[in-house]
Amino acid sequence: MELNSTPRAERLHIGFFGMRNAGKSSLVNALTGQSLSVVSDIKGTTTDPVKKSMELLPLGPVVIIDTPGLDDEGELGELRVKKALEALTATDIAVLVVDASEGLGETDLNLKKELQTRKIPFLVAFNKSDLCKKEALVDDNELYVSAKSGEGVEELKNRLGAFAKSLKNPNYVVRDLLSKNDVVVLVTPIDEAAPKGRLILPQQMVLRDILDAHATAVVCQDTELCETLASLAKKPRMVITDSQVFGKVAKDTPRDVPLTSFSILMARYKGDLATQVKGFSALKALRDGDRVLIAEGCTHHRQCNDIGTVKMPKWIEDFTKVKPTYRFTSGGEFPTDLSEYRVIVHCGGCMLNEAAMKHRVASAVAQAVPIVNYGIAIAGMHGILARSLELFPDILKLL
Repeated sequence: MELNSTPRAERLHIGFFGMRNAGKSSLVNALTGQSLSVVSDIKGTTTDPVKKSMELLPLGPVVIIDTPGLDDEGELGELRVKKALEALTATDIAVLVVDASEGLGETDLNLKKELQTRKIPFLVAFNKSDLCKKEALVDDNELYVSAKSGEGVEELKNRLGAFAKSLKNPNYVVRDLLSKNDVVVLVTPIDEAAPKGRLILPQQMVLRDILDAHATAVVCQDTELCETLASLAKKPRMVITDSQVFGKVAKDTPRDVPLTSFSILMARYKGDLATQVKGFSALKALRDGDRVLIAEGCTHHRQCNDIGTVKMPKWIEDFTKVKPTYRFTSGGEFPTDLSEYRVIVHCGGCMLNEAAMKHRVASAVAQAVPIVNYGIAIAGMHGILARSLELFPDILKLL
């Protein structure tokens, strides 16, 4: 990932949904001014959700999601519909594309209800308006468009832009905790799992937030932390560490210096820190054979000492003195039915947009399954959870 590009997880996700041949792909191409999606008169041309990161004025950096038709048929069609509906979990704004000559059908109305239930803002775009007589629109979120003639496309952009302003994440990663000229020490171990030639996304985001606060970042590995702290002329405002070395860093950081982790900051940034802190207590109650879901939002090559599949199970078993059973998921894979799991241990979610991460947390809460992220779990299992939350007094009260 280039440092001057907006990460996909930080982009507004706009999903296009509707029946086959409603013109979703054609409208996507007209909206973006690019041939992002293959178009054809044959029903079901789009067989999988297509995602494209791009700049779309006046919205700025976005991810466009073109989905298969919701009326697809047969065994394979059912799988395509399932994939289309799964795309809702990462959608910030939905565009329901309807053939203007046919109007809203039962499938369209069901999707409207689903969008309302999920509280996803949406527009209804009556496409192919150049081929039919226009009837009076019923709702304010409806508009006529024509992917062929371009009618209404600019209005669609402007309406999406208005939505985008209201959906901007008001949270900061760490900037609101800093003052000008503060010094922040970032502990970023370089091991076999570290990406070659770059920092991982949470480290980049924290570093940028520190610079935006006109504070100073000092970056070191855990093996040089003591020397780094000793070399500073002023006490650092805080130390932020990779969760994998939480235990060692806690021992090397003076007690009067606040300490937290990149993963905990990501949970706060995504807006679900309180829920995941509460979820830690479920780890204490694990029994032999309990099912634990260990989920990650990104896909990567598993290393021999992988945190999700190797380190986390070992830490859990050392902490609980029991032998749970595990399921590991990554990327877009996340179970719909969570009832079999005693607890979910999730990564920081840096590669998931806010909508996707909040959906996973909300699904866990709705099914009464505790969820905790890596940083919170590791801090708790090392006995330093309270210390890692001292920067957040309201959350600390939950312990």
